[in-house]
Amino acid sequence: MVAKQRIRMANEKHSKNITQRGNVAKTLRPQEEKYPVGPWLLALFVFVVCGSVCFQLSYSNVVGESPLQIGVGTPET
Repeated sequence: MVAKQRIRMANEKHSKNITQRGNVAKTLRPQEEKYPVGPWLLALFVFVVCGSVCFQLSYSNVVGESPLQIGVGTPET
């Protein structure tokens, strides 16, 4: 008796799929939007970028050059 009721409930749930041949969703559960990049990878990227900026600024303060001039040869007079 329980099996018949279970089958009847499943048939009612999926009966609309019969008339929608080819247009049926893969799942009936609502899917969440997925981000192409995970939050841990994004946090790592921000940490690396901010860390490199801090190191660049501290290096430019020690050397005494502008961050834009590091790596550029000395101008000839």
